[in-house]
Amino acid sequence: MPFLWNSSHIKILAKELYIFSGLGADERVFHRLDFTGFAPNFIKWNIPHKNENIQDYASRLISQIKSENPVLIGLSFGGMMAIEIAKQIKTEKVILIASAKTRSEIPFYFRLAGRMGIHKLVPVQAYKRPHILAPWIFGSNSIDENQLLKQILLDTDPLFLKWAIHQVVTWRNQTILENIFHIHGSHDKLLPLRYVKSNIIIPEGGHLITLNKFEDINRILKEEI
Repeated sequence: MPFLWNSSHIKILAKELYIFSGLGADERVFHRLDFTGFAPNFIKWNIPHKNENIQDYASRLISQIKSENPVLIGLSFGGMMAIEIAKQIKTEKVILIASAKTRSEIPFYFRLAGRMGIHKLVPVQAYKRPHILAPWIFGSNSIDENQLLKQILLDTDPLFLKWAIHQVVTWRNQTILENIFHIHGSHDKLLPLRYVKSNIIIPEGGHLITLNKFEDINRILKEEI
């Protein structure tokens, strides 16, 4: 007897997305984004090994990616990490949000600090301590966003933060992926737009555009994924 298929036998699998947050942050920075119709997977930051480089660290994160030819989405430092992973595995698309594609898109003063080792002289607790200028630097626009930013800084593992800052200011990537799509805010103060070549610019968007420009980000993601 032939097997008769009906709609109850058909399972529609949502496309898997692998999402990388920024320096020490987690999925809280994406809580306003709408991933309806997709299966979002938020990559967990591992504690880096002593003297581990960004390429080896990316290799360890690959174990969290279960799909073939995945879509990677990275915010800030998470975008840099997504690029390092995409250099090691085949990907469908890499979407950067408020990030950098290559070394040349990291502001020269950060790269200079990396060459001179200035960042190593700053106590890691100074980066974690909530600062009066943090909302301005990160572009948080409300009491709720300021509180979330403060909590993220307090929750960040100091060992990871120190390691990640070193990776940012000494990043040497010059490989430009063909399947990359870059979203950037016009008012980003951490990674200013004048150093970045993005596919689309969010007007008046700061560094935390996943929070205060989420409607624009939602629309763009649905068009691009």
